[in-house]
Amino acid sequence: MLVEAAARVLAEEGAAALTSRRLAAEIDSSTMVVFSRFQSMAEIHWAVREEGFARLNARLDVLAASDDPVADLVAAGAVFFNSGLANPHMYKAMFIDRPPEDDNLGAETFERLVTLIQRCVAAGRFSAAQESLVPVWAAQLWSMRHGLVTMTVAELLPSEQARFVLDDMTYRLLVGYGDDPSRAKLSIEQGIRAAADAEEAMS
Repeated sequence: MLVEAAARVLAEEGAAALTSRRLAAEIDSSTMVVFSRFQSMAEIHWAVREEGFARLNARLDVLAASDDPVADLVAAGAVFFNSGLANPHMYKAMFIDRPPEDDNLGAETFERLVTLIQRCVAAGRFSAAQESLVPVWAAQLWSMRHGLVTMTVAELLPSEQARFVLDDMTYRLLVGYGDDPSRAKLSIEQGIRAAADAEEAMS
């Protein structure tokens, strides 16, 4: 409850509004309760990010590896998008606000993406692959998904339209990486289904 309240204040009003008194009021309690758990506002900000990444990684953990690594890559992207829409306040603390010093909580999520791309390369799906391009492609896919989540939670793009754009851009990137267009389409369909099944399992 406290971390949720902190995420909401950070997202709606910024770090300057995140005070012990404000948090105590948000949870209808006292500042003593706040400081019994956290020693500073920096600790609370870190806790918000930690909780956000824990929720995202828990959703990604539900995805089972299939015999189609491209479908698995697509599924992870869909889960990332859905997680951002489900936790918009935490998403802002995770990916939009400047992280606290020495905070590397997003590294595991990025490495997951790199590993998924490496599986696609190993399976021979990305014929344009070079080892040096793998982190570049991960950054491209990450920034595409992040941009669409950000536009959607900011209500600049309806969610269904954003999902269409996400699928279309994913297809174009996959083909650009060297995947066969027909196989890419099938993998996108399979990945979307797998993400939907994972979301249902989490509910």
